[in-house]
Amino acid sequence: MSRDSLYLESVLHHDIPLTRDMGLKVLDWQERQLRLHLPLEANVNHKSTMFGGSLYCGAVLAGWGWLHLRLKEEGIADGHIVIQEGQILYPLPVTGDAVAVCPEPKAEVWKKFLAMYRRYGRARLTLHTRVVNAGSDEDAVTFTGQYVLHR
Repeated sequence: MSRDSLYLESVLHHDIPLTRDMGLKVLDWQERQLRLHLPLEANVNHKSTMFGGSLYCGAVLAGWGWLHLRLKEEGIADGHIVIQEGQILYPLPVTGDAVAVCPEPKAEVWKKFLAMYRRYGRARLTLHTRVVNAGSDEDAVTFTGQYVLHR
């Protein structure tokens, strides 16, 4: 596990205690893509599949964690990240462990976000995350989140 992965996992477990109970682990941070692991056992529902609320949290946290790590790379430590809005779809059940994935947005979107934050102390960024069954690449969840960074 990379230093950034260990760092983010400790931040999540300290600042958002629910992530410990969910068994959330940071799998990796590579090529500006974040992957989180959610175990079925800690997040199971009455149908023996993953609870929709846990999937929502995993999707939100993948975006939050992605933004946290990218801001750290940019040397920005004075901001607070909040989720403002989220839309989620559950096309497939998660029948085992899950992996939440957040890739980087387009470069021009990121540059505009940074410029807005540096100028106004507040900026909004849309991130698209997805959750898959471990070992699959098929989307079980798709999530679009509006994240706000403010001083």
